[in-house]
Amino acid sequence: MNELSNLDKKIKEVFPNESLLKIKGNYSVFSGKNLPSFIKDWLIKKFSDEEGKVYKEEIIEFIDSHIPQKESAQKLKGTLMLNKERIDILTRVIIEPDIKNGIFRFSIPDLGFKYNEGKVMEEIIEKHPELKGGEIWGVFTLRYIMEENENFIAIVDYKPFKPYEIDLEYYKEGRKEFDIEEWVDLLIRSMEYNPNGFDSLEQKLQFISRLHVFVEPRLNMIELAPKGTGKSYIFNNLSKYGWCVSGGKVTRAKMFYDMSKNLPGYITRYDFVAFDEVQTIEFSNDEEMRAALKSYLENGKFTVGNYHGESTAGFILLGNIQLDKNLNPINMVYFRELPESFHESALFDRFHGFIEGWRLPRIREDLKINGYALNVEYFTEILHSLRDRSEYSSIVDDILEIPPKADTRDTTAIKKLATAYLKLLFPHVKDVDDINREEFEIFCLKPALEKRGIIRRQLHLMDPEYKEELPDIRIRL
Repeated sequence: MNELSNLDKKIKEVFPNESLLKIKGNYSVFSGKNLPSFIKDWLIKKFSDEEGKVYKEEIIEFIDSHIPQKESAQKLKGTLMLNKERIDILTRVIIEPDIKNGIFRFSIPDLGFKYNEGKVMEEIIEKHPELKGGEIWGVFTLRYIMEENENFIAIVDYKPFKPYEIDLEYYKEGRKEFDIEEWVDLLIRSMEYNPNGFDSLEQKLQFISRLHVFVEPRLNMIELAPKGTGKSYIFNNLSKYGWCVSGGKVTRAKMFYDMSKNLPGYITRYDFVAFDEVQTIEFSNDEEMRAALKSYLENGKFTVGNYHGESTAGFILLGNIQLDKNLNPINMVYFRELPESFHESALFDRFHGFIEGWRLPRIREDLKINGYALNVEYFTEILHSLRDRSEYSSIVDDILEIPPKADTRDTTAIKKLATAYLKLLFPHVKDVDDINREEFEIFCLKPALEKRGIIRRQLHLMDPEYKEELPDIRIRL
């Protein structure tokens, strides 16, 4: 890497233990390994010195010992069976209650471990209730157990994968050392992209709006973009707190609640659910799923049979869109690009904002991160922590003037979008007097109005009963 830029030096100085040098050569050690970004960054940080030198041999040794890949799965099973020893691995496990037999089974899809081969010991469930069902990242201790009626691989111990203790006040103090453009660039770097590859600050703000569902509870977004703009990567790789459904059939049982297994669905276990390649997604029952979605998107609650559930998770729909030679959408009714199952204006009205992904650059070599950034695992833990902080929505309530006859869904959407921008861009503000009103209008209110405005215009094109105009929400004098 060439000499460090001023931003590199500042990131390293302000966040010495939470940042790392991210250059392409350092990550070649993961070639052929199926690992998410938050694991890669944690390993780079764990096995590098203060000057950014990475000890690749130690990373390879750690992966071989503790993060087995699919090709070594059979060898791992054999070692467990023959040696009867306990083995610790860092991996992704999916746990599912077996109602018929009254036990908790697990699979490790990345290693080919099947449900009928694994069991979670009851005492581990009692110590760690998060193991009652769903996808979990952590350090799992496995052991082969032989019983009278059954032989199986058991989880006999578990440690959550949370390498960072998050101090939000420390993060907020660090924000004060950056001006707004430097901070936007830091966010983009922490999303694993190079801010120098973007054409404008406006384009950068469009890009970081992909993080809205990471920081704001029950925020629902739609992004349509041509292929190659990196939308799938953000939602698949950055955070263990999100779930990405990539095409295929989606059922109410998996998404909300499975009555046969007494198991809450994805929406109750994650910060957000992304429907990637949404054009290829099918609902097992259109009417059933639309009704469940409309109810949930409206108030965060759902009912399946006699089960009443709620969640703070948001939804984001990710799909492709066809462009003309001027790189504008061919179909000006954007929602027509989505599957027929979604074609109901009342459903679209419950989405808060729209990201025009065709305004973002295609992934090129100059968009690859090359410099200091926040460690992805630390960064996404921060985003997760910001979700529950109510002071930001309180500031937005205090600073905005809402017309008395404003449409409630529009008002809710604009407030939630503005709050998400506030959390991302100005996390250090404590009350309404801390925020520069001109900056709030430029970086929070204006883009929030634009994103909700697209939803409103598209609804009007689909159904003239919906007015095109937004309420005149402005900064309070």
